[in-house]
Amino acid sequence: MALISKCGEHGAVWYAIAGAGAALDRPRRPAYMHAARTVAVSFGVNQTVKLIVRRRRPEVPGLPPPVVRTLSNRSYPSAHATTSAAGVRTLAPLLPPAPLYALAAVLALSRPYLGVHYPSDTLAGAALGAAVAELSR
Repeated sequence: MALISKCGEHGAVWYAIAGAGAALDRPRRPAYMHAARTVAVSFGVNQTVKLIVRRRRPEVPGLPPPVVRTLSNRSYPSAHATTSAAGVRTLAPLLPPAPLYALAAVLALSRPYLGVHYPSDTLAGAALGAAVAELSR
């Protein structure tokens, strides 16, 4: 799960999918590039919200420490969920949606599983990413 989560750092897997699509599907290259830009914007918005809210990552007595390390102690909202929702919403019209939604769900849910987010961080991140994607249309 930690390896899967690593693929979602800063939206990396969504940039890779969009980049491959842009390279392999020339007629729809602008749509793939738009998807990559939307993921980037969603990450930027996410980081801004984190700076404003400043919610600390989970430290629950009686539970083991997080499985993975993070670069910051800010938890709300989950950047993995934000970039995943933005990525899937912009790439689903271009590619088979079922595997994209499965990937987005696994990436988003990996963070509470690994102990670095509360479930509400993930829900808020998914809502934020979906909103950014919708506004980017």
